[in-house]
Amino acid sequence: MVAALVIGESLIDRVYRDGELLGEAVGGSPLNVAIGLSRLGHGVDFLTRLGDDAAGRRIIDHLQSSGVRLVVGSVGAARTASARADLGTGGAVDYRFDLSWELTGTPEVPPPQVVHTGSIAAVRDPGCLAVAALVDTYRLSATVSLDPNVRPEFIADAGSARERLIRLVERADLVKVSTEDLRWIAPDRAPDDVAASWLARGPAAVVLTDGARGAVGFCAAGRATVSAPPVPVLDTVGAGDAFTVGFLDALAAAGLLGGDRRAALRRIGLATLAAALRGGARCAAVTVGRRGADLPDRRALAGAPEPE
Repeated sequence: MVAALVIGESLIDRVYRDGELLGEAVGGSPLNVAIGLSRLGHGVDFLTRLGDDAAGRRIIDHLQSSGVRLVVGSVGAARTASARADLGTGGAVDYRFDLSWELTGTPEVPPPQVVHTGSIAAVRDPGCLAVAALVDTYRLSATVSLDPNVRPEFIADAGSARERLIRLVERADLVKVSTEDLRWIAPDRAPDDVAASWLARGPAAVVLTDGARGAVGFCAAGRATVSAPPVPVLDTVGAGDAFTVGFLDALAAAGLLGGDRRAALRRIGLATLAAALRGGARCAAVTVGRRGADLPDRRALAGAPEPE
């Protein structure tokens, strides 16, 4: 088990299908990763931005019920963020956000072995500047994990957002990115080519996920692939976050997380990378079989189908 610091947005998702409100749920990509890691037994501190309102208290209760520790200073926004998620065919989701993002100071938490961030927190002014500074602060002692999880509808300046993501890629040890994200980040290049070029910028491993088609991981030793287990899909909310959780959990089990393990992580072999990809795929398979971003605990993950 490892100590993790997750930095990023949390919000209330209002889910619609064909204009009908199906329900509300706690959401946010970094929050999902924090919840998922904690449910698997890792110690998780979560730095976010909440309002002192009913929505914020609902998010705090959700975090606490999964054992996540909310970092002091996370409550202070004018209002808690929200998102409208419209479900389409095949489990596709279209998001619209009401969110502001500000962070100040360095969190008073025990030294983490892994720091994870991404999504809106990585590109939204002014908080993204604090996120980048925190990544630099913790990079000497912790493995840095990044998931761009791009939300184009929330980005006013695409060029600036792309530059910020690339700077974080250069600071990261691990990057998980979807083919959909890369089609937005680099629309004129093949996703595999972009992922391979990112590896040359500094990460020990770059993982490219492609939904039901599985995932491919790139490292200095080469590339490894994994298929997605054939499971019934209720919706895809949180699937990418679940993959990140399973991937990090497998690397923790291999003893490869922590600043003092950076050299070993850079020497990761294809068999170990493939095992970590399978861990991510299994965690995602459980999540897509549930409504909403309901990431598995250790018992549910143990019963997940094994990908090839």
